[in-house]
Formats: sequence, structure tokens, C-alpha cells
Amino acid sequence: MHEMSLTESMREVIGDQARVHGFTRVKTVWLEVGPFSNVEVEALRFCWDVVMKDSPAEGAVLEIIRPEGRGLCLGCAAELTVTDRTEPCPKCGGVVFAQGGDDLRIKELEVE
Repeated sequence: MHEMSLTESMREVIGDQARVHGFTRVKTVWLEVGPFSNVEVEALRFCWDVVMKDSPAEGAVLEIIRPEGRGLCLGCAAELTVTDRTEPCPKCGGVVFAQGGDDLRIKELEVE
């Protein structure tokens, strides 16, 4: 389960930010999880409380933001919303190149 190691990496990032910016407690974490990130959100939630114990984010609320995938048709240059990397372009049937959507990033922290 790579979600455990991802959550441990987030703990490190939050700890680093706490030291740099001088906060002691995180109340809410907004995490952006792209549709092609290969992250199982429920597994990530399962790991969250365990990994964040004894850190500035212990007890923090984890808010998941799920942005749409974006793509560019190589045939007609249409910019599209993409839900599957293998979908053809709905306008011309061409190959769609997914642009982004594989992100996993801490978008915002609410701290004290």
C-alpha cells in the first residue's frame, strides 16, 4: 500500500513547514488528488490518523479535492475534460494526450 508512504511524506512536509513558519497545530489539510494519480483515497484516509499521530497535523481534518483531468486532442487540438486516458476525442475521434491529472499535492493548510 503506497498510500502509507505517501502519507508519511506528507507528514514530513507538514513538519518542515511547521518549523519554517512557526505553527504548532494544523487544523485542516486540503489535499489535491488528481484522477490519474493512482492514489486510493480511502486507503489514504485510513492511513491519515495513524501517520499524523504526534505531529502538528494530529487530529487535523483531511479535505480531498478531486480536480478534473485535462487533455489535448492530437488530431484537432481541442482541450478536453478527460476521465480515462484511453478515451478518443469526442469531437474528431483522435488520440487525446492527458495533461496533468497525476498530481498529489498539499494545496492548503489551516494552522494555528
